[in-house]
Amino acid sequence: MIKYCSAKDINRLVQQLIREGWIYRRGKKHGRLRSPSGFPTLTVPTSPSDSRAFMNFKREVSRAIRE
Repeated sequence: MIKYCSAKDINRLVQQLIREGWIYRRGKKHGRLRSPSGFPTLTVPTSPSDSRAFMNFKREVSRAIRE
């Protein structure tokens, strides 16, 4: 199993999105998630240091789904 992020919650969310058809591409420092429609692209933190990183990432995903 591929590890997308060191934070368990973000890792689970990314895995769920990939099962739903999102595309993950690894970069030098951060990964990128692209929605099935091709837009938007979200940045996935590999080792978040912020305690609110999961909440912020979850909010970005919600916004991307609404668009």
